[in-house]
Amino acid sequence: MQYTVMIYETEADFAARTDPEKCDAYWANWPPYRQALVDAGVFVGGAGLQNPDTTTSIRLRDGRPLVQDGPFADTKEQLGGFFIIETEDLDSALRWAAKCPISEGGGVEVRPNLKACSLPSR
Repeated sequence: MQYTVMIYETEADFAARTDPEKCDAYWANWPPYRQALVDAGVFVGGAGLQNPDTTTSIRLRDGRPLVQDGPFADTKEQLGGFFIIETEDLDSALRWAAKCPISEGGGVEVRPNLKACSLPSR
């Protein structure tokens, strides 16, 4: 089963990514985590995301798309990246997610990926 591990980061985490005094410490934790996923054979894919201020959101209102700068929610944490992993069950996915190098105040959400359904042939 494939799961998406969504990584939520604080404003301080996003700032640390580019702060000359903090960026080495911030980035040092991610390659070993990714490599552990690869070595275990559970890594499918993933990516870090740019800062929330680069987000453009689209909602449907009265049948029309409403485009808005910024994420949907104004919260203390924002989606900072994700990994897609393939494990035998949710418990295993949660064990991998618990190893994710998040900082205090950040969080990780684990969600099963939908299986693609067959489209009818034409």
